[in-house]
Amino acid sequence: MNKVKVGIAGLGRLGAVHAENIAFKIPGAQLMAACSVVDAELDYARNELGAQEVYRDFKQMLEHADIDAVAIVTPNTEHCRQITDAMLAGKHVFSDKPLGVSIEECRQVKKTIAECPEKVFFLGFMRRYDSSYAYAKQKIEEGKIGVPYLVKATSLDPEAVVEGCIRYSASSGGIFIDSGSHDIDLMRWFLGSDVTEVFAAGTTVKHMEFQDVGDCETGCVIYRFANGSLGMGHSGRIAPHGYHIETEIIGTEGHLRIGSIPEKNKAMLYNKDGAVVECVENFPQRFEEAYLLEMQEFISCIQEGRKPGVTAEDGVKAIETAYAVTQSFREGRPVTLSDHEDPI
Repeated sequence: MNKVKVGIAGLGRLGAVHAENIAFKIPGAQLMAACSVVDAELDYARNELGAQEVYRDFKQMLEHADIDAVAIVTPNTEHCRQITDAMLAGKHVFSDKPLGVSIEECRQVKKTIAECPEKVFFLGFMRRYDSSYAYAKQKIEEGKIGVPYLVKATSLDPEAVVEGCIRYSASSGGIFIDSGSHDIDLMRWFLGSDVTEVFAAGTTVKHMEFQDVGDCETGCVIYRFANGSLGMGHSGRIAPHGYHIETEIIGTEGHLRIGSIPEKNKAMLYNKDGAVVECVENFPQRFEEAYLLEMQEFISCIQEGRKPGVTAEDGVKAIETAYAVTQSFREGRPVTLSDHEDPI
């Protein structure tokens, strides 16, 4: 079977993870080209990853590079434009989440994807490919916890990287869009239903720069779903102990709990502080396997001529819900998904 020739756009922290997976860890893929506006990243792609061609302009890579597919790992504001350009150029597309940063552009790019049915589009909701979350989904489908009716989700970034969050906050769409979209997707996946109403509140107690751009440091959300189930979300940016992702799914006959202790490994350190478990430091470390598995699935879908389980519709639903949450936070009231407005 021929290798899928891939070009990647964006070689930041996550982009480098995907680029290395494509270049060295997926036998069915070949990293042919890379695009970045940072010269050092282009040197890295050429000298360390073996990319044959490097570009500073995304459209030039589409036009001139010998590639079958592109992986888009650029800032959120670029996703919809680059997905559209790549699909219309006849390329298969992998895009990191979120699908975009406005509802209308997400809906439009969904139409573009639908108009290119022969091409694979894959949206990077990588938590679905994490072994613990995949196990939980399997157990739910097997009826091991009865009927799931509540998902509680916590997504906390470490304070060690808060300066980067502050710089990115003004353009990210805010904490509920940037951080909350993964939890929204998981809730829809586990509960098998769409959100109908949200109520959000937020607070900033330490880094007031978030408040200056209409964002918050910590946010909490209550979700109501069409089938009567509920969700509770907690997103934050100042966890002192590390990167903390925790999810609990509650059903009529049992509970599933994932990541209650964000342990780095299975080792326990005994010292003057007691019995200590070192915590995960960042998202590439926590979801290392999931990032590899989702890219492997993207390549397999191309080679086998099938579509992935994660769709553009999942991306649109997540962004519609996240915007409703953002509106609720800013207006201090519950918002139904039928009457919310684009707050950005």
